[in-house]
Amino acid sequence: MTRPLHDRHRAVLPDWLALYYRQPIEITHGEGRHVWDADGNKYLDFFGGILTTMTAHALPEVTKAVAEQAGRIIHSSTLYLNRQMVELAERIAQLSGIPDARVFFTTSGTEANDTALLLATAHRGSNQILAMRNSYHGRSFSAVGITGNHAWSPTGLSPLQTLYVHGGVRARGPYAHLSDAQFIEACVADLEDLLGHTRNVAALIAEPIQGVGGFTSPPDGLYAAFREVLDRHGILWITDEVQTGWGRTGDHFWGWQAHGRSGPPDLLTFAKGIGNGMSIGGVVARAEVMNCLDSNSISTFGGSPVTMAAGLANLSYVLEHDLQGNARRVGGLLIERLRAICAQLPVVREVRGRGLMAGIELVRPGTDRANPEAAAAVLEAAREGGLLIGKGGGHDTSVLRIAPPLTLTVAEAEEGAAILERALRTV
Repeated sequence: MTRPLHDRHRAVLPDWLALYYRQPIEITHGEGRHVWDADGNKYLDFFGGILTTMTAHALPEVTKAVAEQAGRIIHSSTLYLNRQMVELAERIAQLSGIPDARVFFTTSGTEANDTALLLATAHRGSNQILAMRNSYHGRSFSAVGITGNHAWSPTGLSPLQTLYVHGGVRARGPYAHLSDAQFIEACVADLEDLLGHTRNVAALIAEPIQGVGGFTSPPDGLYAAFREVLDRHGILWITDEVQTGWGRTGDHFWGWQAHGRSGPPDLLTFAKGIGNGMSIGGVVARAEVMNCLDSNSISTFGGSPVTMAAGLANLSYVLEHDLQGNARRVGGLLIERLRAICAQLPVVREVRGRGLMAGIELVRPGTDRANPEAAAAVLEAAREGGLLIGKGGGHDTSVLRIAPPLTLTVAEAEEGAAILERALRTV
């Protein structure tokens, strides 16, 4: 049934538009943590449309809010007052931890990061940006220009001058052998040295946990230590929370809070999960930074009445049902279960993650070399077993990415882990 659609896809869409699986599937509907394809196959969804269906498929509270708002008015633009946009902005500003916060809504994480870069460079009068090696921040011209992951950076051209800093990957690279404290010290020294060779840097942008990079992260406190250096130079800190926000890590509502010793970031970008599938992104920034632009601007689709209604309903559900706590409890059980499964598998180098955000890095047995072929094989075997997962990684795509909706139950976590175990043992 899906083969003709695949042929039509290839005939009219770009060759570089990636599809999972040798025989790509068409997902037709979902409920809770499950989805169904056009052939009637049922899957436990451990990827949520790239961490976007954050709460649950067909969550009644969100679908009702969308339907009711669509029945009133679908679109007006930011040229008119929008009650839903103001209410959601008020809640996000309060939750962000940024003092005197202002919120600007976009339609995606790419656009959110693009806006944050515009604000930071305008505020500082500089086009120089610090980014992390192995990072990913979107697919716009400016976001691709700062992305530190070769597989997702199709051009070396950029409107920005980007300098890359050590620290986003704990278990690989020149500092991997150090203790956590020594690792932070070495990365801070690298940052200090880098700043000695340039001037007037606008901002550092960093994912607290690198998403496309394979769910890698530094030791807690690294960005707090960076912040002390940045403050001395007047450099802004942008935290990219497109994948880590809204309680997914379990321990914190935002990823930056694991690095909060030196205070909150200057700018915070968000997207994906807040809309539970609806297209929402945005930037939170100190008023001084947000208001630095000296020309008019609007957003045609950012802050749409329908997407804002979805975001309000979804955020309310996340907070009222303590989904951050569920991510901590069920995610902790899932990660420990995965570590137990993988302990005796020579193809697995590391199981890492936090909350409902876990990565399994695969290598060629007996070596430390990435194994993208194994990752592709496990992805296929998991689908055949009824489980959808993602993949990513740095130099090679060899990390299995596991990020179920935050309502995941213990029974579903055990079911998914069992399917993954069988898939891993096929390699």
